[in-house]
Amino acid sequence: MHDEAARADDTDWPQILALYETLERIEPNPMATVNRGVADAMVHGPTSGLELLATVESDDRVSDHHLLHAVRGHLLHMAGDHEPAASAFENAARRTASIPEKRYLNERAHVLRTTSTTNTLAPHQTTRRSAR
Repeated sequence: MHDEAARADDTDWPQILALYETLERIEPNPMATVNRGVADAMVHGPTSGLELLATVESDDRVSDHHLLHAVRGHLLHMAGDHEPAASAFENAARRTASIPEKRYLNERAHVLRTTSTTNTLAPHQTTRRSAR
């Protein structure tokens, strides 16, 4: 689904949401709910996606998974809640073993904490800080 769109803005989020809803009916699991939260946020707004995440936060199968915290950070950022988003990205970075993911998540937190709210990156953008 994601790769069918020429641009990220052209992604068919309602179709992706419908597929995740179907997946959850067939084989319910908390990671499917996390993924559905992203699609739901893209269709209905970040608050709706955050509400879905709240339904699985205490599930031991995902409560310590970095993706739950990364998605929370993304949705909080979309909602304009920059400080909680930065904290969520840092929590996600602490939970992943992947060095590139750690870098990306810590960068997201850094940008949110050091850039004014009028100049923060869109949730899908990144910057490269120089290594000077």
